[in-house]
Amino acid sequence: MLRVFHTAGLVEAGCDEAGRGCLAGPVFAAAVVLPQDFSCEELNDSKQLTERQRYALREVIERDALRWAVAECSPAEIDRMNILRCSILAMQRALDQIGDGVEHILVDGNRWAPYHALRADGSRADQPTPADTVVKGDATYMSIAAASVLAKTYRDDRMKQLAHDFPHYGWDKNMGYPSKAHREAIRQYGPTPHHRMTFRLLPEEQLLLDF
Repeated sequence: MLRVFHTAGLVEAGCDEAGRGCLAGPVFAAAVVLPQDFSCEELNDSKQLTERQRYALREVIERDALRWAVAECSPAEIDRMNILRCSILAMQRALDQIGDGVEHILVDGNRWAPYHALRADGSRADQPTPADTVVKGDATYMSIAAASVLAKTYRDDRMKQLAHDFPHYGWDKNMGYPSKAHREAIRQYGPTPHHRMTFRLLPEEQLLLDF
C-alpha cells in the first residue's frame, strides 16, 4: 500500500497532472489533501488502473478527502507558455481552489515552481509553501495517486464531451493522445481549435494550417 504522507503532522497536498503528452485538449491537474489516517489498498497511479477502477476511486477520494480540487490549462495557454509551465500552472490553480492552510506540497515528477498560497482576501503569501518533487510519486504517496485519479478522470470526461463535436478524431477512446487513428484523422481533416499547434501533430511534417 502507498504511503499516506511525507511529513507527519503537516497539512499536506498531493498534486499531479494528466494529459501532458496529448496532441489535443487541456492539461488537467488536481490537488488533494487526505486525512493522515486515510487507507485505501486499491489506490495507485492512475495509469496502473482500469477506467472502472479510476471512477470508483474518484468517488472514494471525493468523499473522504479533507480537500480536493481540479484545474486546467487550455491548448491556447499550452501553445503560448509550453506544456511544462502549464502543467505546473494547472497544479497551482488547483491549489488556489483548495485555499490556504496547506503546509507542505508533494508534486509528481521532478519540476516545480515556487507556489505562494492564495489567501482568503485574494493576496498571496509572502513565502512559498514548502514542496517536494517525487519521481513516480503517484506510485509512492496516496495524495499524489489520488490527484492523478482525479486529474485523469476529469480530463477523460472533458475529452468525451469534445468528441461529440469533433467525432472524427476518436477522442472518446484515445483522449487526445497520439494514436494512429488520431493522427490519421488530423491528416485527413486537419487540426481543430482544441489541438496544440506547437506540438508535432504529424510525425513527418510540421503543420502550418489555419482554422
